[in-house]
Amino acid sequence: MKEFIIIGAGQSGLAMAYNLSQTNKDYLILDANEHIGAPWLKRWDSLKLFTPTEYNHLPGMLFPFPKGYYPNKYEVADYLKSYVEKFSIPIEFNQRITSVKKVNGIFEITSATGSYKAKQVVIATGPFHTPFTPPCHADIAENVVQLHSEHYKSPEQLQDGDCLVVGAGDSGVQILSEIAETGRTVHFSGTDKITAIPQSFLGKTLWWWFTKIGFLSVTRFSKMGKWLSKGVQPVIGTDVKSLLAKDNVIHMGRTLSADKNSIKFQKGSISSIKNIIWATGFKPNFFWIEDITFDETNYPSNYRGVSNDVEGLYFIGLPWLYTRGSATLGGVWKDAQYLMTHIQKNQTSGIADPSAELVEVG
Repeated sequence: MKEFIIIGAGQSGLAMAYNLSQTNKDYLILDANEHIGAPWLKRWDSLKLFTPTEYNHLPGMLFPFPKGYYPNKYEVADYLKSYVEKFSIPIEFNQRITSVKKVNGIFEITSATGSYKAKQVVIATGPFHTPFTPPCHADIAENVVQLHSEHYKSPEQLQDGDCLVVGAGDSGVQILSEIAETGRTVHFSGTDKITAIPQSFLGKTLWWWFTKIGFLSVTRFSKMGKWLSKGVQPVIGTDVKSLLAKDNVIHMGRTLSADKNSIKFQKGSISSIKNIIWATGFKPNFFWIEDITFDETNYPSNYRGVSNDVEGLYFIGLPWLYTRGSATLGGVWKDAQYLMTHIQKNQTSGIADPSAELVEVG
């Protein structure tokens, strides 16, 4: 039995592991993937971070690139691998957890191939679990190539003919831009009222400005944080106006329905589409954890990562766990540090109420 088990070996799990290592805790990470960085490597080939090097550091190890550089997915994966090696972080791979439950004060963790026990558990599986695709995808002709953005790699996956990209978030816009560069006709489904922000302004990076004005430190409990966390996130680094003005990019509005012959949109129907990229996001899935409740977005009920339902259960790496930066590579360390402080204080004082430690939440 371990003192701690962390489920998930992404950046949030590794940041938590660093803190446990620094305090000599007996812990183990369980991860569903076959190696470190696998979720990054599975994403599209041209993916780059929106954040420059100086905002991508995990605790104890600098991201090894010059200031102002925007790393690609391969460089992020290599960084995470080096991080594990530097701190000798213990990980068991190919362990997709199917159940976590607390029995007689001890957590029992089950995967398809094994079982584990721990006194405390940190859930670090991130926010992206189940790819969401609108139900109408099942009504589209079988000869149309359909890929969720999770499985999109490059335009080479596409067959000849027109393409449709559905989704107006960062992933959808980046993929739309990449496919449009090939010269083929690309139909775009989603709102055209996209808030786009450049990666730099007046010689400073966007994240420098975010830090300067305190945007990244706004908490989810403040009035500003409540407004920001419930709003549509802006697209960063893509000139959306110029993209949608391209001759080969056709905006169709929202997707309404489909049949074997055509797809219906707000701005008409199309029967020429041969490829579809569904950049329509993910749904969280934490239903394998017993005895927890959920908020209105189906994320576990918690206070700054401390479960409101099960003592000794923690969460890290969720969007707006505490601030805008909670789910980012360079922002997760603050939440890991808070959880470590809470754990140590709880062990010495017996405090069980997570909100009792914080006087001010605004």
